Amino acid sequence: MKKTLNLVLAAVTTMGLAFNAHGEDYITLASTTSTENSGLFASILPKFEDATGIEVRVVAVGTGQAFEIARRGDADSLLVHDTAGEKRFVENGYATERADVMYNDFVLIGPADDPANISEVKTAAEALSAIAESEAAFASRGDDSGTNRAELRLWESAGVEPGGSWYRELGSGMGPTLNTAAAMDAYVMSDRATWVAFENRQKLKLLFEGDKVLFNQYGSLLLSEEKHPHLKHEMAEKWHNWLLSEDGQKAIADFKVDGQQLFFPNAQ
Repeated sequence: MKKTLNLVLAAVTTMGLAFNAHGEDYITLASTTSTENSGLFASILPKFEDATGIEVRVVAVGTGQAFEIARRGDADSLLVHDTAGEKRFVENGYATERADVMYNDFVLIGPADDPANISEVKTAAEALSAIAESEAAFASRGDDSGTNRAELRLWESAGVEPGGSWYRELGSGMGPTLNTAAAMDAYVMSDRATWVAFENRQKLKLLFEGDKVLFNQYGSLLLSEEKHPHLKHEMAEKWHNWLLSEDGQKAIADFKVDGQQLFFPNAQ
């Protein structure tokens, strides 16, 4: 009886170890709401897992929050879209490497009747100036995301300090901000991928695009082993390298919504 019990305990222990080992084959990725809301991750993560056996668990937040999560050591990897902030993150010792992965662009969305006439201007700065002058409702993410940071830089380049009842800082992700803009019939700046995947458009329409200042670069960062030795650096490096590889770049290029490519790989 004792021998049988020992065999059972050994089997249970072996099964437990196998389960725990499998359960550890994942990394936590801090990334942006645009990569999640657009459906990109749902498309490419299974391909990475099939190739490596590593699961990627995404925490989708604004870029500022993603930086903070990584800074605290609560994520194994980082994929965001604020190149200047990413370079500072490396310079400050929180990451050892940053690489371009893909790009798309930002677009200005607004009411179909376009009360500020932004569809008739030539630059993004002129579009924002027109919105401010008309005091047409504008919904801002206001969440220190990559999109919010880009928006604030555009207001600055337009010589406008947004404020007043027409400018609503929501403190929310891209999807909820678009929902609010639709309900308010307001202007809003969005990454193109989230806009294309967004279904609750109501009277909103894409009114301005194409200015080179609306370029939207995404980067992947390898986090510092010195600052956070507890992180899963080896698996995170496999994810980082896969994104930059031919297979990863093809997976990104192959992702489309309604036949439209939303992210364009540009790893060097």
